[in-house]
Amino acid sequence: MSRLQRSGVLAAGSFVLDHVKVIDVWPEQEMLASIASETMSNGGGPYNVLKDLEALGAEFPLEAAGLLGDDTDADWIRADCLGHDIDTGQLRTTGMAATSYTDAMCVESDGRRTFFHQRGANAVFTSEHVDLEASNAKIFLLGYLLLLDAMDQLNDDGSTEASNLLQGARSLGYLTAVETVSIADTRFRDVVIASLAQADYFFLNEVEASLLLDVHVTPTSGALRSAAAAIAALGAPGRVIVHCVEGAVCRDPDGALATQPSLDLPVDMIEGSTGAGDAFTAGFLYGVHEDADVQTCLLQGVSAAAQSLRHPTASGGMRLLDECMRLPDRFSFRRF
Repeated sequence: MSRLQRSGVLAAGSFVLDHVKVIDVWPEQEMLASIASETMSNGGGPYNVLKDLEALGAEFPLEAAGLLGDDTDADWIRADCLGHDIDTGQLRTTGMAATSYTDAMCVESDGRRTFFHQRGANAVFTSEHVDLEASNAKIFLLGYLLLLDAMDQLNDDGSTEASNLLQGARSLGYLTAVETVSIADTRFRDVVIASLAQADYFFLNEVEASLLLDVHVTPTSGALRSAAAAIAALGAPGRVIVHCVEGAVCRDPDGALATQPSLDLPVDMIEGSTGAGDAFTAGFLYGVHEDADVQTCLLQGVSAAAQSLRHPTASGGMRLLDECMRLPDRFSFRRF
């Protein structure tokens, strides 16, 4: 099936139940912090992006592919997806592990967050749980690399199960997109490069770029532009998108670079940064799906990310795309 005939997003990999706790301060070890509020919400890149796309008003199909435990957390996730028009036909069940969850601690004063993650069923998720031929989606999103243990295993030829799944998706006519995660792992470079070679769109932040390139990438436009070029030289066939709090850069396969500063929201409007990177991905991929130019994709990405900051959960603050795109009329862009 050609890409012109395809429609929608099939997002596979990490499906997590987030327990988000807003705390007054980040405590020193053996000290106490008070919890001001707590909620349950979606977590994991594919889950977050699907929820964000629905909230942005996407009129194309949204499909989930992942592995959940046989437990109440899985019931919560399925009900939540169905309540937001996300197809759950490829959310499989395993008795080998519990549904993955994360305790996300958000500091009340500045929105900065720290995660305590139980990998659970995501650790045994494999390509066998994804039926690429059953979907008519235009975009296949896989994430997070380095949090999908079985998918991250390196083969003798340098490939991974994740990269082989992405290769299969490309051969069927999907546009492939990949998200990774900020984690110090000795396999980081090898695992990422394997999937980079099969990605039409590869998303990472400056921390992940630093881990991949083994250099410190500062959150400036110049540093991100250099990082994107260096990452592309590792074998990227598609676009490399590097983002940070201050803005984002996209490098095309022909070497063209586009830059977009982020929106400078007042501190009192920021309630949490959980899921901001996934919100950026959602806004960007919305543009990709609708064949928008790169600069529009970047602007949609930073606008969606800014909107997501207005709620402590990953997707609770998201609004229709038109509303997000009015934010640049109200707030200035950061120096980037």
